[in-house]
Amino acid sequence: MDHGGHGMRMDLPPFTFGRGMVFSGDDPFFLIGCLLLLALYGWGVARLALRGDHWSVGRTAAFVLGVLTVGVTMCTRLNDYGMVMFSVHMVQHMILSMLSPILLLLGAPVTLALRALPTAERGHLGPRELLVKLLHSRYMRYITHPAFTIPLFIASLYGLYFTPLFDTLMSSRTGHIVMMLHFLGVGLVFFWPIMGVDPGPHRPGYVMRMLELFAGMPFHAFFGVALMMASEPMVTTFLHPPASLGVDPLNDQTAAGGIAWAFSEVPSVIVLVALLFQWYTSEQRQARRSDRAADRDGDAELVAYNAYLASLQARGRS
Repeated sequence: MDHGGHGMRMDLPPFTFGRGMVFSGDDPFFLIGCLLLLALYGWGVARLALRGDHWSVGRTAAFVLGVLTVGVTMCTRLNDYGMVMFSVHMVQHMILSMLSPILLLLGAPVTLALRALPTAERGHLGPRELLVKLLHSRYMRYITHPAFTIPLFIASLYGLYFTPLFDTLMSSRTGHIVMMLHFLGVGLVFFWPIMGVDPGPHRPGYVMRMLELFAGMPFHAFFGVALMMASEPMVTTFLHPPASLGVDPLNDQTAAGGIAWAFSEVPSVIVLVALLFQWYTSEQRQARRSDRAADRDGDAELVAYNAYLASLQARGRS
């Protein structure tokens, strides 16, 4: 029996995270996309290595892990269960919108592309020049501004699950893919300016980044609490789960709300730690630059300041 045109098996066995989570070919779109991302990133790292440039192993590991989280979420049996269980679907949503984007952005793919892509001849536009042009475009300034990213992040919860749009998208394979891509895209544009790893048109200070990070979190918590406290199922997609699962729709929705409420804490901590580390290293670099400048000019600023104090003292004695 199919579910919503997905070709989803309705006689699924009880869900397990071990033996039951095997490869699923229902959505090859994401599998192809993950392999393509890994290939392109690997090409960039290899190109830098061939010319003797260093690329952080940590960044590579973060990007690969980010791609793997997308693959596990969408290319395994986890995706099958996510079509019939609200709680598993919410795990998918949280991973794609919060965990995967953070890991992908920590891999600094834009920086890698700018360093690896060849520079086009004078008067021509190559891939690198087009990327630079896109990064400085008015469009990118709009979609990375907090006045756009924060409302979009909030609307992806309330405007999707609390309207008939969710059931409409879940009724077809195409709609499901569009929704999952939306989750991933929203997470990327929300966390991109906050992480500040890759260059972009919107680069606020560290305090402002922290404010942006925590601005959307209360709405995330309220959404989870609303699902947990609901007295009836809020979406019809998960109203009739397979009997073999033994799942009660309302209890499953309550679990989904708990996942949405709790899951936001871990990514927020990861981003906060990354921001504090960036802030610390930025201050250290600034201190080293100041020390080098002082060494070059014989600490002229300190000498001038001491001379100023001496002149004040001399005037006080006269």
